[in-house]
Amino acid sequence: MNTRDYQALDRAHHLHPFTDFKALGEEGSRIITRAEGVYIHDSEGHRILDAMAGLWCVNLGYGRQELVDAATAQLQQLPYYNNFFKTTHPPAVRLAAKLCDLAPAHINHVFFTGSGSEANDTMLRMVRRYWALKGQPQKQWIIARENGYHGSTLAGMSLGGMAPMHDQGGPPVPKIAHVRQPYWFGEGRFGEGGDQDPEAFGRACAEALEAQILELGEQNVAAFLAEPVQGAGGAIIPPASYWPAVKAVLAKYDILLVVDEVICGFGRLGEWFGSVHYDLKPDLMPIAKGLSSGYLPIGGVLVGDRVADTLIEEGGEFFHGFTYSGHPACAAVALKNLELMDAEDIVERVRDDLGPYLARRWAELADHPIVGEARSLGLMGALELIDPETGERFDKALGAGNLCRDICFELGLVMRSVGDTMIISPPLVITRGEIDELVTKARAALDATLADLRQPAAEESIA
Repeated sequence: MNTRDYQALDRAHHLHPFTDFKALGEEGSRIITRAEGVYIHDSEGHRILDAMAGLWCVNLGYGRQELVDAATAQLQQLPYYNNFFKTTHPPAVRLAAKLCDLAPAHINHVFFTGSGSEANDTMLRMVRRYWALKGQPQKQWIIARENGYHGSTLAGMSLGGMAPMHDQGGPPVPKIAHVRQPYWFGEGRFGEGGDQDPEAFGRACAEALEAQILELGEQNVAAFLAEPVQGAGGAIIPPASYWPAVKAVLAKYDILLVVDEVICGFGRLGEWFGSVHYDLKPDLMPIAKGLSSGYLPIGGVLVGDRVADTLIEEGGEFFHGFTYSGHPACAAVALKNLELMDAEDIVERVRDDLGPYLARRWAELADHPIVGEARSLGLMGALELIDPETGERFDKALGAGNLCRDICFELGLVMRSVGDTMIISPPLVITRGEIDELVTKARAALDATLADLRQPAAEESIA
């Protein structure tokens, strides 16, 4: 089959996630056929540097035979069994122990799921169950952040703060509130009140959390949920003042802290978990993505002793779970993935070498006429696109971010757009030379984007 054959079949039968079905049918899908290291290849023979690690997940890169072998061996020995009804199997047990060894000391239990969305659904059930067992069933409200992303199941969509998802999802899960996000460039520099000091802005966001707690009533609030760095919202790195101020707020009230580690976990920020980078001590941590480097689907919730001990000692049966919770092949691959990351010092290399090197090279793009900010942390980065004539955001009708994303593909680079924010999250095994290639291609894409955006104005002037 050639590209057109695949596109015809795809158009006829396949509904893609997060996609305008009609527009995709008119344009035709890009068909990815193979991959190795940090590169993917399409059916037309193009080699593309995947600076998004798939969807934030292929941390060890493509083509790791060790992970293939782990899956094969487990599928040959025990391809499936469940963890219901007082039963388990070695891969799930060994993976649970390994995860708790890597997690902060107060976290000693894990509940397995099939994805990050399922992990956040599970977290919601656990939080409300915990407070019911503590004799406070009215503590139902969960506070999350505007523009946060916690999955696309009904509960995940409700916990997330993305308005377009809420608009299409109907009435969300009740008793979930959202507070302002610590997005200085978008809301501190260009928001109401003009250009604010970043540290003052970070503290103001924490004050908004406290105001929401007081409005709902401390006695009614179960948990605060947030990503260490917002991923799908635009690789939003909070001001240095934000997390310390949030910790101070939460210390005043009897509210659980849930840190969504689906993206930031497993080395992305230069620590095993983003919570460690920010010195947080969460009660629960949803995980997924980098847990298996995306080779097989698996997620979970790491559960702190405060919650786990209550569920174990006081809870009786917890009526929740999934057919594929702790699937043996997925667990075997995840365990091998973590062992390889440990043996190859992947997390330390991100923290001490690759992250700082990316930061230096990425910051060079700040001098481009259409870049208003270039930020990064670990192996996650963002470029904010602005109109060079005004220094303000581009007119949304221009679709500058989507234009830049499409140009990136043409130039052999995957860089994602979130509105007019361009984001990257490359595999953790990327080399310095490949970072140089990434930055060179990103600059070329910015040049081409600027030229394309200026072309309509030039044509209008000629007319």
